[in-house]
Amino acid sequence: MTLGPFTTFRIGGPARFFCRVKNLGELKFAVSFAKEKNLPIFVLGGGSNILVSDSGFKGLVIKNELEGIEELNNENNSIIIAGAGENWDNFVKYTVEKQLCGLENLSGIPGTVGATPVQNIGAYGSEVGDNIFWVEVFDIEDEKIKILQKNECEFGYRKSIFKKPLGRKFVITRVAYSLKNNGKTNVGYKDIKVYMKNLGKKSLSLEEVREAVLKIRKSKMPDLSLNGTAGSFFKNPIIPKSEYESLKIKYPELPFYASGEESVKIPLAWVLDNVCGLKGFKKGEVGLYEKQPIVLVNFGKANALQVSDFAKEITLKVKEKTGIDVEWEVERI
Repeated sequence: MTLGPFTTFRIGGPARFFCRVKNLGELKFAVSFAKEKNLPIFVLGGGSNILVSDSGFKGLVIKNELEGIEELNNENNSIIIAGAGENWDNFVKYTVEKQLCGLENLSGIPGTVGATPVQNIGAYGSEVGDNIFWVEVFDIEDEKIKILQKNECEFGYRKSIFKKPLGRKFVITRVAYSLKNNGKTNVGYKDIKVYMKNLGKKSLSLEEVREAVLKIRKSKMPDLSLNGTAGSFFKNPIIPKSEYESLKIKYPELPFYASGEESVKIPLAWVLDNVCGLKGFKKGEVGLYEKQPIVLVNFGKANALQVSDFAKEITLKVKEKTGIDVEWEVERI
């Protein structure tokens, strides 16, 4: 089974073994098969944040299609439990329609529910870890279902326990989100503020925030029906304040966002555009998206090696200009 069609990048070689799981029984059977054959396991969701190698995966790829939504309500908050295989944006739409506040700023992000805690996805001033209550997992080693509370997930900027060696043994099966009933929307992000100002409004409803985010994303992100992409390919670098102050002497307009007491987060898209002059830079079938240079695009028939080489070239150019080491946000398989 060739994996490229299962990824938003449209890149990737074959899996030695491939299966879809729609319930826990099928998941347990798949894991037992892999262990019996001594095969590595990769769990695939929506394929939206990965770059699969041209040689593919020499083990078992499990396509997680565990679905279902359950609601546990109280006076102020609701706990909404979703299967890991649920489409993420459809789930966000569901919570907005239920007037549950917390996930609306994460509208439009491709992928599945199960991927959200892995990456601690974030956008427009929100991170999903802020609203995760617990994560249910299947432990590959002892083949038991376990619950990881929010603090056990070790959420940080685009990271979690699931990206660490210990967390690799977990297959996420369900995620519980704590959402506020008719809560206050988060409209503090710059792009949303501009959107509000253009509408002449001082506040936005849940539906209006979702609409705003979807429109903003559409204006900045490639159309997945036309080009392959994994979204934001690089992480925004977090650097010490002292390093930022030195860079600001050379680049006075360099923006930043607070990130702890002694560090700041630098918007890499600004650096790529204003410092490196790379906005829209293209080589062959791979390039930086002209409207959002932190996004890499497969314009046609690019392969994983071409994308990897292109990404390395970009990181080297940033290093030469700023001294900043840039990390990939996309996971290599």
